[in-house]
This record gives sequence, structure tokens and C-alpha cells, in this order.
Amino acid sequence: MKLSKIIPILLFLSSISAFADTKVSVVDIQRILREAAPAVRATKKLEKEFEPKRIELQRFSAQGKALQQMLDKNTLVEADRRVKERELVKLNQDFQRMQREINEDLNTRRNEEMAGLQERVNFAIRTVAEAEKLDVVIQDPVYRNPKIDITDKVLKLLADK
Repeated sequence: MKLSKIIPILLFLSSISAFADTKVSVVDIQRILREAAPAVRATKKLEKEFEPKRIELQRFSAQGKALQQMLDKNTLVEADRRVKERELVKLNQDFQRMQREINEDLNTRRNEEMAGLQERVNFAIRTVAEAEKLDVVIQDPVYRNPKIDITDKVLKLLADK
């Protein structure tokens, strides 16, 4: 066999043997962000923080529905009907504006909470990886063998804090 054909084979075999010693694990970040104790606490905190605004939105919605039902009955004189229609349009605009503002505020607060959580998650992953002497941790792979999944260990570590 020619030397030019042997060298690529040797390089391939040496890369396989180098990789064979590499310890790889995987972690499901989405699951951690859903189930980790700090993530659950952050979600509850946001729900509590935004509950008054949600209730106010429901109040606006109920007012709009009541006004629409009144208009649908056709019992109003024309002048009153026009006033109520303008009131409904204004109420709908206020509702949509408030809904946009609440969604923007909620997204901002969620991003703030998740930024802090992400740091804790990354620290927990590094801690587990170092304890198990892992070389590589892959986040959210297409396929994961449960034998190399460290998600439960990371969740346990986050629960202890």
C-alpha cells in the first residue's frame, strides 16, 4: 500500500482514539428553565407581579363586551348609539394599548429574570461537568441517550440552592 493512502488512514484512526477518551454529556436547557426551582420561583414572582394588570385588562374586556351587547340590542336612540360607539372604539384602543404595554413590560421582566437564572444554570452545569470530569456538555441536542444526560443532576443542584 502506498504511503499517501496510509497517512490519511492513520490520521483518521488517531483522531478516533483521541475522541474515544473524550467524555461528552448532554443537558436539556428548556427543561431546566421550566422545572428548576429558581425558574419556578421566577415564574410565580412574575405572575404575582403582573396579576393586578391582568385583572385590569379583564375589567376593560368586560366593559367592552357589556357595551357591545348594549349596542347589539338596538334599543338606543341614534344620538346615544353614536356616543356609545365612540366610547367602545376608545375603550378598545385603550385596551389594545394597555395590552401592548403589559406584554412589553412582562417580556422585559422575564428577560431580566431569565438572565440571572441563566448564569445560575451555567454555573450548575459547569459544577456537574467538573465533578464528573466531563470534557464537553452539549445543550439541547436533537437526540440524547439518557445514559449521558445530566439534566436531572443539574436540576437537583439548582434545587439545593
